[in-house]
Amino acid sequence: MPRTSTRLEAGNPAHYGATLVEGGINFAVWSPAAEAVELCLYDAKGEAETQRLAFREHEGGVWHGFLAGAKAGLRYGLRAQGAYRPQDRLRFNANKLLVDPWALAVDRPFQLHPSTYGFHPEDPNRPDARDSGAHVPKAIVLPPVESLTPAPKRRDAGLIYELHVRGQTQLHPQVPARQRGTLAALRHPALIEHWQRLGVTTLELLPIAAWADDRHLPALGLANYWGYNPVVMAAVDPRLAGREALAELRETVATLQAAGFEVLLDVVFNHTGEGDELGPTFNLRGLDNAGYYRLQPDDPARYINDMGCGNCLALYSPPALRLTLDSLRHWVTAAGVDGFRFDLAPALGRLESGFDRDAPLLQALAQDPLLRQVRLVAEPWDIGPGGHQVGAFRAPWQEWNDAFRDDVRRFWRGDDGLRGALATRLAGSADLFGAGDRSLRTSVNFVTAHDGFTLADLVSYAEKHNEANGEGNRDGTTDNKSWNNGVEGPSDDPAVLEARAADQRALLATLILAGGEPMLTAGDEFGRTQQGNNNAYVQDNELSWLDWQQAASPAGQRQSAFVGRLMALRQELPALQAQRLLGRPDPRGWVRIEWLDADGAPMDDGRWQAGGSLPLVLTLEPLDGADQPQAARIWLAFQPRREEIDLRLPPSRDGHHWVIQLDSRQPELEPDSAVYPSAENLRVGRGVLLAVETPNAP
Repeated sequence: MPRTSTRLEAGNPAHYGATLVEGGINFAVWSPAAEAVELCLYDAKGEAETQRLAFREHEGGVWHGFLAGAKAGLRYGLRAQGAYRPQDRLRFNANKLLVDPWALAVDRPFQLHPSTYGFHPEDPNRPDARDSGAHVPKAIVLPPVESLTPAPKRRDAGLIYELHVRGQTQLHPQVPARQRGTLAALRHPALIEHWQRLGVTTLELLPIAAWADDRHLPALGLANYWGYNPVVMAAVDPRLAGREALAELRETVATLQAAGFEVLLDVVFNHTGEGDELGPTFNLRGLDNAGYYRLQPDDPARYINDMGCGNCLALYSPPALRLTLDSLRHWVTAAGVDGFRFDLAPALGRLESGFDRDAPLLQALAQDPLLRQVRLVAEPWDIGPGGHQVGAFRAPWQEWNDAFRDDVRRFWRGDDGLRGALATRLAGSADLFGAGDRSLRTSVNFVTAHDGFTLADLVSYAEKHNEANGEGNRDGTTDNKSWNNGVEGPSDDPAVLEARAADQRALLATLILAGGEPMLTAGDEFGRTQQGNNNAYVQDNELSWLDWQQAASPAGQRQSAFVGRLMALRQELPALQAQRLLGRPDPRGWVRIEWLDADGAPMDDGRWQAGGSLPLVLTLEPLDGADQPQAARIWLAFQPRREEIDLRLPPSRDGHHWVIQLDSRQPELEPDSAVYPSAENLRVGRGVLLAVETPNAP
């Protein structure tokens, strides 16, 4: 073992992590209960430990030191000495090399080597004596970069495109092979052109922070693909970038922003990849187990597991709260991202007493002069007590709307009596977001997301098929609200294939034409399949990667063009651009809704309460504050029945007629080919129609 040196001078405890300053590097490590902390220096390859230096200074729980002459590129790790008494909340083990929680870069991916576990394999109450130094990533000190300022937030609702960095380009034929699966690949012109044709405005990247595999996966020969298991919150995972990962991310974000896109990062601050009490010791539990994690009050050797991932961060405690805020600020100032989507976001407001919308972290985000300028999107549920918090976040938070997902799926599956529920979702979900003067785009509407069926699988599988995940098809939800159009899984029957494609278009039209901000999952625009797997978090292979040959096929191009047409209509028609909940009078202007039955009559209580799978019809009319028309009225029809039925267009105003601009059954419909004078019956099949009230020619 390298000899211990005392070359560290007193440092600055205010700046956690490693900071390049004049003359050297300042180090500051939070570990209030440690008896000693050491800085381990490594060679340029991060393999041989060259020196071990003891921190001599500590105050307020922070061990600090200044390493004179040290430069950017230095590779290092930490060791903390202290008691190993899990029942007393202490899990120190100096045999474990720890990765600085404030590291901004790491030199290799995390691996679950046996030596990374802090407890003895035969007795979890005893420390393990194996040294993990050779099997743990080393932190890399980065030079400072010019701080970026957030761009003004979009005020209008666009189209969010949720993507996995690796899966997006791993099979893309136009992306150079050496770049595929990386952040750099996302700035390839072929990708940018594809997103622009779709009408995408916002790219949401699945987690990019350095993550570890779940403990059960190596034995199955599998690995965590999605990345929702972070260890170092502000460092890019080396699997997603080249040697200069932060610079690569910064350049990619700048290129995408120059092309007109916002970039959001999906971040995970609810738990870490250290898992439960039987998980590895990578950093937090070896530095301040009781400060970073929520422990069970009656058995502190065990972790509270409200996330279903083994542990929960104590985001109300000073170290965890600061780690979160510092990491978020780093992604904004160093990489230039436009905002964040927070995984299992109720964790941000969890206190010992339960969820509190005014918890310390949520208050800090609202008041932070930098972070209050960026977009904040919540996944507003977890599996803990009171974990479903849709609608509970304050403006300007946006929230994923699972009620939209469920009600839309059920309506198109043909469930009984769903017209009222669908109407609520189309109008912006006032039952969830109607209080507090929240904007219409508060609701992030989606039908599918990374977890669950793809859009194509939603209409092709009535049951999940997760055998490839190695858990006997027990993982993943069984409540998919899906249907298979008469055949489970693959089919070569043209009628079945067309029915599935038409159902996907009906779902896409419902998503994009509804009030709120739509989110599209990558590949759903061209019919990507995961062969019925609704939990593909361990499938780093062709099952998850986007198939660009399918995208280029006639069927794939047809579907993608339909998405582009939907977004063009949304951008062209003021009736689809409301800023506030639909149907609510407002002196600033509003969009009036008239709900109609199939026969054109206004909906009343009896009609709303009618059973069966029935169509929902409405008109939307933009008005000013004095209730005067401001733009064209539109007519929308959502017809879920398998057979054709009659739908009656409403009377048009004097000097106007109706023009069908969209029919999800006929995606190639020419806009001016279906013109109707007024109050006519249409023979309509299963799908979505949109008509615009248009002035007669002079």
